[in-house]
Amino acid sequence: MGIELHHLRGFLLLAEERHFTRAAEKLCLSQPSLSRNIRRLEEQMGVRLLTRTTRHVDLTPAGTRLYEQLAAILPRLEEALRPDRSGEVLRLGFTWGFPAQWAHAAMGAFYRETAVRVDPVRRDEALAGLDHGDADVAIVRGPVTANGVRVVVLGEEQRIVAVAADSPISTRDHVTWTDLSGLPLVVNSVSGTTQLDEWPADNRPVAAATCTNFDEWLEAVAAGRGVGVVPESIAHSHMHPTVVFVPLIGAPPSLLQLVLPRQGAHPLAATFVTLAQKAAAAHLKRPEAPAKPKRGGRPGTGPVQRD
Repeated sequence: MGIELHHLRGFLLLAEERHFTRAAEKLCLSQPSLSRNIRRLEEQMGVRLLTRTTRHVDLTPAGTRLYEQLAAILPRLEEALRPDRSGEVLRLGFTWGFPAQWAHAAMGAFYRETAVRVDPVRRDEALAGLDHGDADVAIVRGPVTANGVRVVVLGEEQRIVAVAADSPISTRDHVTWTDLSGLPLVVNSVSGTTQLDEWPADNRPVAAATCTNFDEWLEAVAAGRGVGVVPESIAHSHMHPTVVFVPLIGAPPSLLQLVLPRQGAHPLAATFVTLAQKAAAAHLKRPEAPAKPKRGGRPGTGPVQRD
């Protein structure tokens, strides 16, 4: 093991304090840990740096020489290693339905801790631009099968049914997961959370329309091409004048995840993930019971509101 910065910091402070206990307290170390660090420094240099008695610590000539040089060099080295993050940005990829509550809380906490801004980046791709280098961390819903990525599950989201406002289904109190097997389904094949293979092969919906992004999916539902299934949180943020959201019973939950590269990740990506986990834990909640769709003055203007 070579000489490391914490060995040099410990020696410099000990040389100034001339007292192991006081130096250890200032370094937030135990006295035995500081003693081991000094001993390793001496072993690596091959010289004795200190003379110790029961009452005090003195520097040897070699220790005096090292102290004088470190006192000039170490502050400059630490200044050089202090990061200048001006202009640094962490790109947060998403495909649709940006989860404003917890994501904005995480972005704020991240900036306060690192002074680095988080920029949301929308990409209509399965990994939200992560695999093309357009994002440093990506919000992904549903299963992730890509190799070379780290997947961190933040929680589960309940699902909800989206239907055209003039559909007979829009007036129902709820729809069950098994009901959907007999209905035409609008599928977002690129970044959607609900695919046909989630039902048994002999009892699954018919794909009435296949889309490649959320906007196409929403307009296909609004046009009455079929019903759609999305995480319930989407109903809180995507208002469409001719789409109504109906509670869905018995559906498997949809995973909400952060994805980042296993190799070559942004140096601060792990910090963002940790803060996002805390924010998501505080904001993600399960609905307690289905509720009847609430509708405003125009059809479909009142999505179900549940915390």
